[in-house]
Amino acid sequence: MSNFIPFLTLTRKELVRIFRIWSQTLIPPAINVAIYFIIFSHLFSQNTFNYQGFHYLQFLTPGLILMPVITGAYNNAAGSFFTLKFQNAIEELLVSPISEHSMIWGFVVGSVIRGLLTGLLVLIISMLFVRLPLQHPFEALFIIMDTAIIFALCGLINAIYAKKFDDIGIVPNFILTPLTYLGGVFFAITSLPSEWQWLAKCNPIYYLISAFRYSVLDISGAPINVAILFAIVLTILLYAYTFYLLKTGKNLRQ
Repeated sequence: MSNFIPFLTLTRKELVRIFRIWSQTLIPPAINVAIYFIIFSHLFSQNTFNYQGFHYLQFLTPGLILMPVITGAYNNAAGSFFTLKFQNAIEELLVSPISEHSMIWGFVVGSVIRGLLTGLLVLIISMLFVRLPLQHPFEALFIIMDTAIIFALCGLINAIYAKKFDDIGIVPNFILTPLTYLGGVFFAITSLPSEWQWLAKCNPIYYLISAFRYSVLDISGAPINVAILFAIVLTILLYAYTFYLLKTGKNLRQ
């Protein structure tokens, strides 16, 4: 109970923040994805693209759902944690009896909920343009939640190391966005020249998108067992490193 109450308090704070600025946290990703669907539904209205029996919009949709989950979870954790750090309020958390695990999960759960809400909005919009079979619903829920956890942890790590607000924007602009676009959201990796395919397969987001596409359409670029194992191992490593940073107070204690 001594760990649950601080965790619940942090989670509640994150949820209040998300819904207080809902026009910034939830609406923009939905608008961006709606624009994608309008453009691509017009360009590929004549079934000019077919991948293993699926139309391009069907192939595209799983990646478009996962994109705002990635950015939403990352931005929420990084922005919220660094704001506390910038205001020196993080020191109050560090000297309080709250455990590192409760602190991590307080920020992570809030970020996961934001990611799931944006993903749900995108799913609702996608249903106006395309039919999705959702072949493996439990795997889909697991992948989308684990993806949100992974990038929430990435956001926390970035916020711990960041020294100014500009440092928060570097990762999504110069790392997350390129990796997402090159992770197979808009194209099949097999369409790349063979010398580029190995480079694409070094992209961690490729495995997350492949696993989610498999759960929705039952097709995958990467072996599904490898993709799920990769996601689990990456989550454990990121969590352990986040715990280590909080435990040692790196870049947090003056």
